[in-house]
Amino acid sequence: MKIYNTFTRKKEELETKRAGIYVCGPTVYDEPHIGHARSAFIFDFIVKYLRFKGTKVKFVRNITDVDDKIIERARDESGDNPLNEKVKSIAGRYLKRYHEDMDVLNLRRPDEEPKATETIDDMIKFITILLKKGFAYESDGSVYFNVRKFKEYGKLSGQSLDQMEEGVRVTLDKNKKDPLDFVLWKRSKDDEPSWHSPWGKGRPGWHIECSVMSTKFLGKDFLIHGGGLDLIFPHHENEIAQTICAGKKNAKFWIHNGLLTIEGSKMSKSLGNYVSVRDFMDKFSDPDLLKLLFLSSHYRHPVDYTEEKIKEMAKMKERLSIFMSKVAEKTSAIQKKSGPKNIEELKNLKDEFTEAMDDDFNTPRALAAIFEIVTFGNAFMNRGDLISARKAADTLKDLCNILGIDLEKMLTLEMDLEREVKKLIEEREYARQKKDFKRADKIRGLLNDKGIILEDGKEGTLWRKKI
Repeated sequence: MKIYNTFTRKKEELETKRAGIYVCGPTVYDEPHIGHARSAFIFDFIVKYLRFKGTKVKFVRNITDVDDKIIERARDESGDNPLNEKVKSIAGRYLKRYHEDMDVLNLRRPDEEPKATETIDDMIKFITILLKKGFAYESDGSVYFNVRKFKEYGKLSGQSLDQMEEGVRVTLDKNKKDPLDFVLWKRSKDDEPSWHSPWGKGRPGWHIECSVMSTKFLGKDFLIHGGGLDLIFPHHENEIAQTICAGKKNAKFWIHNGLLTIEGSKMSKSLGNYVSVRDFMDKFSDPDLLKLLFLSSHYRHPVDYTEEKIKEMAKMKERLSIFMSKVAEKTSAIQKKSGPKNIEELKNLKDEFTEAMDDDFNTPRALAAIFEIVTFGNAFMNRGDLISARKAADTLKDLCNILGIDLEKMLTLEMDLEREVKKLIEEREYARQKKDFKRADKIRGLLNDKGIILEDGKEGTLWRKKI
């Protein structure tokens, strides 16, 4: 199995039966959007696949619950409560929302989900080590990392110090010795959240929390560090510097997922193209459509969200759904102990799936193998080989489950929907016979709200789902 390592810029063999995976989690100050969903989903299927391969995985994802963005949001919020209370309220509200939205997407919680505010003492100890080793300095109640003391700074992002200096954002921080230095501990203003430290009251910088949490919760098993491409510099560059200089174990593999755009543009509330997870669910009601869109692009590549693409994903899902429904209907009487006749063909397709996933989690190729299984399964049914057709369906369920598509649940929902639709069509037909057209129209409207289109013809009423 090979994974692309951002640090070395090449694919490298992953040869271990134990893997600690750390992923940078959300800063909880706003609604989770579909870009957050993509990152969470990617590392969800990476963890699932590694476990499928027999690797014992410990998965850690942090929560940033104190930060400049949260404090700024708290200042903007009306009310008489102190700023401290507003910060806690905002962080709690949006963490709850994040969990709810990830639950809707059926993404498993990590094994550990530490909060920044719960690891303050650990961060203070970590910063103290950096000060003692001479890699940090205190200035007016804040502590900074001295970038030029770490000779390998820039290796992850591939930038020289001169390049960074040219692109560094000018900030009015007179306490820094060098514009490239970054804050480890930030002196708090009087009304801001703060904790006692050897340098006075303050709060941690953003970068330090991930160095502390990853090494604390994963220790010697820390193998993979993940996050979005936008975190390579400065966040992950700074993490590497801090961790190495403190004498801690750094990740061997750095994995970064591509970013999401909306119809070719960066998502932004000011542009009016911000799509929250709830916006998506309110419009399409089906998280699998979003997942299929993400799977159709390699995780390292950008993905562009459009409603037209979501409609294409609905057709892909319908193909899976129709196959599973047919198999369930035609093979219900077959004994489970019966052996498949065409096991070799299915084995080859399963091998294609695993070969694709072993090649840096190539989900577009893995999806192609999955739909080949659908093609073979339909061919088995057409030949009357129902045993192999059901084996194809079982194989499909196992592989789709790794990718976060629950075909068992899909089939149950489809069967429930079919029963409900048929019952309502019968009620509508009865109303029409009684010339109760108001009731008949109400039922048509009810079905339309559920995404069901009715077509009346000589052979009766047929129905189909809106795409």
